[in-house]
Amino acid sequence: MKYKITHTTRYQYADAVPVCHNKVHLAPRKTATQECDQHRLLVHPTPADRRKRFDYFGNQVDYFAIHAAHRELTVTAISRIEVAPPPPRDPAATPAWERIATELNTDRGLLSLEAYQFVLDSQRVTRSSTLAVYAKKSFLPGRPVLEAARELTARVHADFVYDPRATTVHSALEDVFRHRRGVCQDFAHVQIGCLRSLGLAARYVSGYLRTVPPPGRARLVGADASHAWVSIYCGAAGWVDLDPTNNMIPTTDHITIAWGRDYSDVCPIQGVYVGGGQQSMTVSVDVAPLE
Repeated sequence: MKYKITHTTRYQYADAVPVCHNKVHLAPRKTATQECDQHRLLVHPTPADRRKRFDYFGNQVDYFAIHAAHRELTVTAISRIEVAPPPPRDPAATPAWERIATELNTDRGLLSLEAYQFVLDSQRVTRSSTLAVYAKKSFLPGRPVLEAARELTARVHADFVYDPRATTVHSALEDVFRHRRGVCQDFAHVQIGCLRSLGLAARYVSGYLRTVPPPGRARLVGADASHAWVSIYCGAAGWVDLDPTNNMIPTTDHITIAWGRDYSDVCPIQGVYVGGGQQSMTVSVDVAPLE
């Protein structure tokens, strides 16, 4: 599946902003099932300085700084990508989850070491006995890891209510779990916390989800959204993505931008600015199929 993705973020300020510095995760990354043919980052006003690099997790990061007074900042990322379906996997044929947890804790080979960092606590996801108890209802002794993780995905989807008003980007995992309400970012953090609390490796994936309009209705430009889901390490079966918000295994409707330990590692736009007073922000995302 081929797409053109346009992601526009607009900031408006009550007072002039004389200087700002920003870090951006908006470039789709190359994966085994995804290829980015073109990516452009358009910034207005024109930055005085801009550069890019790849972060610790292999995500492209763009930096820019504006040194001229402005009351509005617009950042637009335009990308053309191709996404292929992931290889089919039989959840029942994956190793027992205890075996994966033991190997992560003892094996010091390259693959296990790379995965082990996603077992540890991170800024927004802390392991706990409460999360472990919730997860163990799916992770019965000897159960195949992907089979259990797939059931956990379904349970999070069923037990938590999608409510954009219930949380903010700063909401604590404990509060989300207690109130059972939130958005895709929150559901991803909950499932990651559950998996890590059992000694399993799970990472946070940010990206986009193509929406399909009802039959007979035209798709709305800008109506798609940023999205987040989970990837779990399954040993020899590799990393497998799971979407607890929609209770599914992502295929060609999910476009990966970046991954890390949690949202803090892959925030789309973050930075600092001087002045500005009151500010407002609007975001428009358009995921347009090209075939």
